[in-house]
Amino acid sequence: MPIILTFAFRNKVIKMKTIQFREAIAEAMSEEMRRDESIYLMGEEVAEYNGAYKASKGMLDEFGPKRVIDTPIAELGFAGIAIGSTMTGNRPIVEYMTFNFSLVGIDQIINNAAKIRQMSGGQFKCPIVFRGPTASAGQLAATHSQAFESWFANTPGLKVVVPSNPYDAKGLLKSAIRDDDPVIFMESEQMYGDKGEVPEGEYTIPLGVAEVKREGKDVTIVSFGKIIKEAYKAAEELEKEGISCEIIDLRTVRPLDKETILTSVKKTNRLVVLEEAWPFGNVSTEITYIIQAEAFDYLDAPIIKINTADTPAPYSSVLFEEWLPNSNEVIKAVKKVLYK
Repeated sequence: MPIILTFAFRNKVIKMKTIQFREAIAEAMSEEMRRDESIYLMGEEVAEYNGAYKASKGMLDEFGPKRVIDTPIAELGFAGIAIGSTMTGNRPIVEYMTFNFSLVGIDQIINNAAKIRQMSGGQFKCPIVFRGPTASAGQLAATHSQAFESWFANTPGLKVVVPSNPYDAKGLLKSAIRDDDPVIFMESEQMYGDKGEVPEGEYTIPLGVAEVKREGKDVTIVSFGKIIKEAYKAAEELEKEGISCEIIDLRTVRPLDKETILTSVKKTNRLVVLEEAWPFGNVSTEITYIIQAEAFDYLDAPIIKINTADTPAPYSSVLFEEWLPNSNEVIKAVKKVLYK
């Protein structure tokens, strides 16, 4: 059962409950489906099995098999069906068991969903959400441990959202479902059990707005998704040494909220970017370019970006720990930009 807390905000009583990330996802989808009958969910095991990660638990019972639809193992097929249905007034949510499987249907996402509005001269919109886990989830080996945020963010016409906690997940997913353009909504197998406070009532979080999760004055750390936890760990350790870190959670990768990052860097004069992705041509590369182009005179040290090793993800647990970014790397990077 969720834990219910109550507090006052601007003379309003707000009830908060503590729920899991998966429950936040399920609540967002269910609330939106109650609000709008044109919304439906489809994907592998989303109905009878309550979702591979139980993120659609109870939805089949409430909405029935016409709105919560189990599909064959055929991502290309059901992605195309969902995209086509947007052109007849529907607003589908497509769940991929992992975004590694979206590669089978990536032609539909890139060449159809992202381009319908432009190629129809604005006659059609494509209100669709593709959601599911991205990046690594432990020992799942190379073909199931890939981060796809920068892949999809490179495509005009797509919005890319990567929440890091239950509160953000619910608010952002509701906004994504209401958006009239295709949204790639990326989660993590390793976050579905994470718990956090979520308001009892209705709320949304606008897409394209980053958030300063921790105020600081010495260095800015930008991150998103589950890897941001390593930034929090590093900041806590560095605080013991008197080093104050400001942590920004992007939340939305595209559109990118560069103003929040610029404002922070102009205050701290140093930047470290932490991203669970291969180091070549990723989101942190883009952020590095933006800051150097628009805030170069404010920098007191070169920007450092921290990524995975430039190899496919290893299966060995020992090698995997070396491959994945961690808090120790963040600590070293912060000290380097401070004391260089």
